[in-house]
Amino acid sequence: MSHCLKYILICFSLFITLSCHGQVNPSINLKKLATGFTSPVGMACPDDGTGRLFIFEQSGKVIIYKNGVIVKTPFINISERLDGLNVAYSEKGLLGMAFHPQYKSNGRFFLYYSAPHSQKGFDHKSVIAEFRVSPENPDKAIDKPEIIMEFLQPESNHNGGMLEFGPDGFLYIGSGDGGGANDEHGTIGNGQDKGNLLGKILRIDVDSRKPYGIPPDNPFVNQSGSRAEIFAYGLRNPWRFSFDRETGRLFCGDVGQNKYEEVNIIKKGGNYGWRIMEGYHCFKPSVNCNKSGLELPIDEYGREKGISICGGYVYGGNEINAIKGMYVFGDWSGKLYLLRQKSNGTWERLEPNINGTGKNELEGKLNSMGQDRNGHIYLLTQKLFGPKSPTGVLYRITK
Repeated sequence: MSHCLKYILICFSLFITLSCHGQVNPSINLKKLATGFTSPVGMACPDDGTGRLFIFEQSGKVIIYKNGVIVKTPFINISERLDGLNVAYSEKGLLGMAFHPQYKSNGRFFLYYSAPHSQKGFDHKSVIAEFRVSPENPDKAIDKPEIIMEFLQPESNHNGGMLEFGPDGFLYIGSGDGGGANDEHGTIGNGQDKGNLLGKILRIDVDSRKPYGIPPDNPFVNQSGSRAEIFAYGLRNPWRFSFDRETGRLFCGDVGQNKYEEVNIIKKGGNYGWRIMEGYHCFKPSVNCNKSGLELPIDEYGREKGISICGGYVYGGNEINAIKGMYVFGDWSGKLYLLRQKSNGTWERLEPNINGTGKNELEGKLNSMGQDRNGHIYLLTQKLFGPKSPTGVLYRITK
């Protein structure tokens, strides 16, 4: 066979592959920026023109990455305010951070953390508190919290923790279902119970009144038996959500129970199914399998692809055209995924080729992700288990 004919056959084979299976998995690289973080679980970036990245650690510190180096003194350390963390494994701690949209002028930011409580029958309480930056030092905060919201947690796990200001200027909060397994709280589970704040996406106004106001168009305002703070419900443990800066859509990774992890696009008033559904599937078909009125995920995957989803971000940077507009997310097992919306509205999951390895696997566990003001995406990993493991690494996705 001539070399020319071989080339023609190879090209034809590639054409058939692309036609049948869609886009070839994009290639990306990971640039290691910094190491030595202690169980980093999130990142936040103020819109203040400084380009600083604020990495928050589960054990209570917020660390600044500025001009390519780590600032030695923490921005803030609230470790003394936290409930006790099991050294081997814990889902409690400092779990969320968000800067006010006008942070440059008002210096306000918000933290979500697990604190001790005194009420019998509960494990701890989740606290959302406001803090302020020091007027003398932009790399130092004042540790004087103003409590915005508190709610009790019956178990130690499934605490959610995501904080993010939406395009509407309101603060969105992700809460888990209260923990344990199977959401066995009350008659219908916390996720389906609109009378409490667990298993929900909440939306509040931190500017109109103290401690907070309710946006008047929240879906359950003035509905008897429903909390007005609720924006969406029926979630198990939303571990990271984010707004697409181009479309305003709210993407959320919701951690599954036994079989399926899922990605949802959150809509106002939507019921995302837990504990009726896990992914596309009825959780306990013999008990309840009524899918009517439920918002199903845009994607799910089983245990062959991962064990605990980590929600991510729509790539909005200008470095990697191959993933522009795709939703980048991952799994605690150390795998990275992409979602691309097809012309018919459905979503296709891709596995990126990382650092030319032909695989979508990271070094270590993927704890969380972040996005800077230019749309670039960052990964936070750690190699060894535990909330006090000093093996955390910060990466940036590059071309």
